Amino acid sequence: MAEISVELVAVERRLWSGQATFVVAQTTEGEIGIMPGHEPVLGQLVEGGVVKVNTTDGSVVVAAVHGGFLSVTNERVSVLAESAELAEEINVEEARAALGHEDEAERAKATARLRAAGQSV
Repeated sequence: MAEISVELVAVERRLWSGQATFVVAQTTEGEIGIMPGHEPVLGQLVEGGVVKVNTTDGSVVVAAVHGGFLSVTNERVSVLAESAELAEEINVEEARAALGHEDEAERAKATARLRAAGQSV
């Protein structure tokens, strides 16, 4: 099975790194799926997006990602986010409360956090 190295990093910490078979991210140009052997590409991540990584062991890593970049080379995918949270770290009640926030960017973050956590918005 073909695989690609993936690194999911936020400004404050590395969230996950390892081998994967598929990565999906939301960029300003649309949603992009990356498989091993993908052509090199650089994309700007959307505010309030979700990144999904299908790992080689069959699990799926999901994160709410807020801004940053996606860099793809022949052997590596790097997700460099301004801020990000893994799905299992998200406080769903807090995210639901933030949906009513006055600031549009904060509402977008809350929506992404809920989607990453598998919650309907």
